[in-house]
Amino acid sequence: MSDTIERIKCLIIGSGPAGYTAAIYAARADLKPVMYTGMEPGGQLTTTTEVDNFPGYPEGIDGPTMMVQLQQQAERFGTEVRIGMVTAVEFSTEVGGIHKVTVDNTKEIEAEAVIISTGATAKYLGLPSEQKLRGGGVSACAVCDGFFYKGQDVAIVGAGDTAAEEATYLANICSSVTMLVRKDYMRASKAMQHRVNSTPNLKVLYNTEVDEVLGDQVVEGLRMVNNQTGEKSEISITGLFIAIGHKPNTDIFKGQIDMDDTGYIITEGKSTKTNIPGVFASGDVQDKEYRQAVTAAGTGCMAALDAERYLATVETSEEVSA
Repeated sequence: MSDTIERIKCLIIGSGPAGYTAAIYAARADLKPVMYTGMEPGGQLTTTTEVDNFPGYPEGIDGPTMMVQLQQQAERFGTEVRIGMVTAVEFSTEVGGIHKVTVDNTKEIEAEAVIISTGATAKYLGLPSEQKLRGGGVSACAVCDGFFYKGQDVAIVGAGDTAAEEATYLANICSSVTMLVRKDYMRASKAMQHRVNSTPNLKVLYNTEVDEVLGDQVVEGLRMVNNQTGEKSEISITGLFIAIGHKPNTDIFKGQIDMDDTGYIITEGKSTKTNIPGVFASGDVQDKEYRQAVTAAGTGCMAALDAERYLATVETSEEVSA
């Protein structure tokens, strides 16, 4: 461990749209925020080629460029952006308490307020061909990328409500959608199953898994395998959407912050407050419903405002006590 402990007013953990927006607002409020980017600076959007649905970009923008611009905007107002990974936390349960954070297993930091924006990681199948074509036709967000496949043939993997919802969304804009379900039934609600089954250009293949994604630079097709018979077949597609879930990046906070049964941080009402005074959560780390860049940015703004108000209340209480 380091011999000296750094004391800061506002620490932001994570650097996606939520983290950078929180940094912009916190810096403008003179909270002198320090951000640690984590292992994936910029978050999930750095793996996205085109972002067409974020307000303010009429011609669209690629994800990595957008994240660089958000970082520059945050730094313009005084945010100190550092490359590093928060590896341990020790949160105070007292109002006005100091939160202790360890970075890269060596550096110790004490913070008066902490904003968690560590996001969530989309689950993939793990196939080499799938990983090779991420950003070239393989996507984990139909709402984000479906527009680029308007009028084309696509496939989607998954069996839950999210997969069913994204499949019907794609069916509205694509020529055809093939849905691959690993078991002989869907986990989605009956209402969602009915919607899937009543969509004419949506075909469901049960007991079916992806054997290989076909294509060199972009997705050109899909080789599938029936896990009951072993029979393989191929279809021509230009897009493959993976909808098998997300994992929130909250492992280091377990046991200290209230989470739901899937690991998403629970926030109070419409705020970003956690059960720990002075600790706030924004973005996909606490949102399993929408998972969009613009909603993440919105909660980043909320977290900074919540942190500013919290710190102002603490300072007022200290002044009164003094």
